[in-house]
Amino acid sequence: MRCFLWPILCLAIIFSAMPLQGQEKSGRTTRYVEVTKYDPNRNAEGDLADALAEAKRAGKRLLLAVGVDWCEWCHALDNFYAQNPEILAFRKRNYVHVKIAFAPQSIQVLSRFPPIPGYPHFFILESSGKLLHSQDTTELELGKSYDTAKFSTFLKKWAPQKK
Repeated sequence: MRCFLWPILCLAIIFSAMPLQGQEKSGRTTRYVEVTKYDPNRNAEGDLADALAEAKRAGKRLLLAVGVDWCEWCHALDNFYAQNPEILAFRKRNYVHVKIAFAPQSIQVLSRFPPIPGYPHFFILESSGKLLHSQDTTELELGKSYDTAKFSTFLKKWAPQKK
């Protein structure tokens, strides 16, 4: 009798746990992880959708940065953020930031936006996905980096209005 009940008990436990696994998957919330590299192999459509969902959830706008890994100015922008923690903190409070590589895999996603004259290039989007602004970053440059005052003004101008 013992040998007969053991498999039934095991099956009952497995089947009773299955609905819990489904509920966990459908009811769980995952934390948005910022895309920090211009990786041409990433799913640009998925990254954009995830970033927009996070912007909506957090009441922020989306700062979409388009670039390529070999771009000197794209790396200068990363260094600029690292050297200006107050600008980085403002960006994080007001924007969901996502990087999309200009690559064949992302052409369909990027075709929704105006032409990009150079890299990096910014698009500011409402959490609904509506394009608010296209920004040529050469207008924010200073020397071999970016102008703190111009950059700060740019971010503040397009930040969401606080209620």
